[in-house]
Amino acid sequence: MRVELLTVGDELLLGDTINGNAAWLGRRLADHGVDVTRSVVVGDELDVIVEAVRAALGRAGAVITTGGLGPTYDDLTRDALAKAAGVGLVRDPALERRLRERVARAGRELQPMALRMADVPEGARLLANPAGSAPGLRVELPGGIVYALPGVPFEMRTIMDGTVLPELAKIAGLPAVARRTLRTARMWESVVATRLAEVEAMDGVRLAYLPDPAEVKVRITVAGPGAAGRLADVESRARDLLGDAVYGAEDETLDRVVHRLLAERSATVAAAESLTGGLIGAELTAMPGSSATFAGGMVTYATESKHRLLGVPAELLAEHGAVHPDVAAAMAAGVRDALGATYGLAVTGVAGPEPQDGRPVGTIYIGVAGPGDSRTVINPKLPVPGAGPESRAVIRRMTVVHALELLRRVLLGLDVTERSGSARTDREDRG
Repeated sequence: MRVELLTVGDELLLGDTINGNAAWLGRRLADHGVDVTRSVVVGDELDVIVEAVRAALGRAGAVITTGGLGPTYDDLTRDALAKAAGVGLVRDPALERRLRERVARAGRELQPMALRMADVPEGARLLANPAGSAPGLRVELPGGIVYALPGVPFEMRTIMDGTVLPELAKIAGLPAVARRTLRTARMWESVVATRLAEVEAMDGVRLAYLPDPAEVKVRITVAGPGAAGRLADVESRARDLLGDAVYGAEDETLDRVVHRLLAERSATVAAAESLTGGLIGAELTAMPGSSATFAGGMVTYATESKHRLLGVPAELLAEHGAVHPDVAAAMAAGVRDALGATYGLAVTGVAGPEPQDGRPVGTIYIGVAGPGDSRTVINPKLPVPGAGPESRAVIRRMTVVHALELLRRVLLGLDVTERSGSARTDREDRG
């Protein structure tokens, strides 16, 4: 079955709201073996919605819409579906009663406008919405079926998982599908794809590459009889080909992996940050219970604070400036000792948009100080994605990933130099 997505709303079309519903629906449908062929965004204009629905049904057997089912006059999806079907809107008594009861339970006064949510295209089937007020709709039109879902993400997901997905699977007679997502760090997307060429060529196997700054997720899909069993073998081969660049799978994020490794060693880490301004600390406190392994952090953005708070020698800063491998090493040892952690993790560098201390934008030094005086410093040669605010944000994000990945490798005793095809690094080990 071919399915198209149609998201409705001026706020989406004009960029005021990120279209998260389409992203979630695309992933969810793909996970269930549904072929999503197109995703379209339209504004709150009746004839435009009608035209988009008809055009989509000329290409696909089903269309899923989100948005436009609320109570205000710019919520026009109901009206558009009625017009596309050549029918009128009718008031559903049971739905009206449910709306009135819901408002009464909340102790509010019912606004007449809210009853628009009880109007449905004649002949449409209501899709129960236990999470909210506006029901979803199933409307049969020439060419296929339209499933209209609310734009509120939690309500949309509830109806999608509870009603639409099971129905689509039954209609389409979908084959058995098994999926697994592997997560890699510090390896270019092209290198990941090259290494996995052998897996890509396997019958019934599809790979999707999902890059983020300094990370690439690989979604493995196996379809056909025995999909689950084949998936285990395919995943094993993919891990062999990618080696220790794979740090986790599914929702196992890099920060969670680091916390797990620290907990297994009864160890803690403290962070000293310059250019990232607290982003590493934010990443390491995202997981509930992270206080067991994250001792704390210091944002030593100004050069003087590196000396005063972390004990970086003043003469070192005077001679080389704040962006130097020895500064990163001293920062790591300083925050480790100041906060009584097992490991210190430090970053210093130039996020831009201007060079600093004679160092070009994208120059980053990352240090790890472990128990005793063991220190590791790397200098990832980050690609500079142009100039401006976006470049700065990407460099800062890449620095966070490189720093956590360096700590992971140190904890596992892995090589901290870059792999072939990824950004090269320099390494210094000092005892």
